[in-house]
Amino acid sequence: MKLAILFGGASYEHEISIVSAITVKEKLSRYELSFIFCDQDHKFYLIDGTKMKAVTFSRGEHRKMPQIFLANGGFEQRGLFGSKKHDMPILNLIHGGDGEDGSIASLLDFFHIPFIGPRKEASMLSFDKHYTKWLANSLGIKTLPYEILHKEDKRAVKTAYPFIIKPARLGSSIGVSIVREERELDYALDVAFEFDSVVLIEPFIAGVKEYNLAGFSARGEMNYSIVEEPQKAEFLDFEKKYLDFSRSGNVAEASVSDTLVQQLRDAFKTIYLPLFEGALIRCDFFEIEGEVYLNEINPIPGSMANYLFDDFGDAIQKLLGSLPDKKMIRVKYDYIHSISQAKGK
Repeated sequence: MKLAILFGGASYEHEISIVSAITVKEKLSRYELSFIFCDQDHKFYLIDGTKMKAVTFSRGEHRKMPQIFLANGGFEQRGLFGSKKHDMPILNLIHGGDGEDGSIASLLDFFHIPFIGPRKEASMLSFDKHYTKWLANSLGIKTLPYEILHKEDKRAVKTAYPFIIKPARLGSSIGVSIVREERELDYALDVAFEFDSVVLIEPFIAGVKEYNLAGFSARGEMNYSIVEEPQKAEFLDFEKKYLDFSRSGNVAEASVSDTLVQQLRDAFKTIYLPLFEGALIRCDFFEIEGEVYLNEINPIPGSMANYLFDDFGDAIQKLLGSLPDKKMIRVKYDYIHSISQAKGK
């Protein structure tokens, strides 16, 4: 089965995307894989599978490989004596901006290229943490209270200490800080505003129970991963998440009640359907006093959360067999023709 992994992109999570692609390559060895790298200048390169190593990109060796271009139905490799079409389905593995903000989804839809990943509406609502709060609240899913601060705003925070500051449109814990007292506030905001002009501020709850659940819908049936209880100190910082994204071995299932598993699955399904169809996502939840709260939606989880599934290859195969169809509109110019005929032209 043919499949192309699209990775890279122009975002702060560019390197994480490379790590994810290398990891997923190992997990999908049963597939006939191609690798499409999007560099920071938005040029696409067809990468030799034997060269799928981090240094290939850090040293710029990808520039020696064939450049390819978006075309209707796939990518096109152009040469002096014609062109070659690469028209296999795409697995969108670009993290952060480009991959998760709806840009790539819009391009792939525009060129009628089938792909695994969030569609543009799902991307926009999950990429911005503020919009994610709106989405969850509209669906009756609990979230922590929050406030939004813009870069040009006065630095007056109403949330009681301690609280956590997050760039609103960034993942992988980049720019995230825990602020315990007032003297730490300005530095934490300076760090967050280096990456985004909008930050989200939430209460920090020490020792809160956190659970991760991944899944997808295929042929009308929800498919869930195991529930993971991530082992961490206070939160996963960038370096820990960077290593986390390279995971390929299965993790232990959380020791939780059947009741909690069902609560997590119910919340996940409510968030997933129908907005995220065509994507494998991961939701991170809190459990507070027996109730489930949504922390974040990961529309393109690191390494696609392969470590949460018994058979990741089978999960991808199911998804490929159940991708949403985009309606093709055929323009016939009937209206213009009728007007022309009426005017005798």
